Amino acid sequence: MAIDVAPVTELSADESWQLVSAMALGRLVTVAAGRPEIFPVNFVIQRRTVLFRTAEGTKLFSTVANDQVLFEADDHNVADAWSVVIRGTAHVLNTADEIHEAERAGLYPWIATQKLRFVRITPGEISGRRFTFGPEPDVGSVAG
Repeated sequence: MAIDVAPVTELSADESWQLVSAMALGRLVTVAAGRPEIFPVNFVIQRRTVLFRTAEGTKLFSTVANDQVLFEADDHNVADAWSVVIRGTAHVLNTADEIHEAERAGLYPWIATQKLRFVRITPGEISGRRFTFGPEPDVGSVAG
């Protein structure tokens, strides 16, 4: 007897945080000069916020100029996939206390460049979905 599994399920906030906390690479989406931009970033979750480092440039400038951002992380295996999107406010850390706390997270650049700025995304909303892989249903079996 086959068990029906929904091909798409909503994740709770706790499930979403658990999944994204296990990842190290995500995507920052922001706007620069009126155009959407997407940047891969290595990150950590600290106190249910997203923390990443960056150098001077478009990523930092667009985060300062447009503090409303999206952050996305996902993963997959042979049976299923998931995606978590965080909508929030980005803040470049400036005070000694903020920077000291961020340094305790153990976040280091992956490539041989100096990334002296820490940015923290404070979520306003988190949403996640899980996708169960399977064959496309027959046209006649889909209700419309």
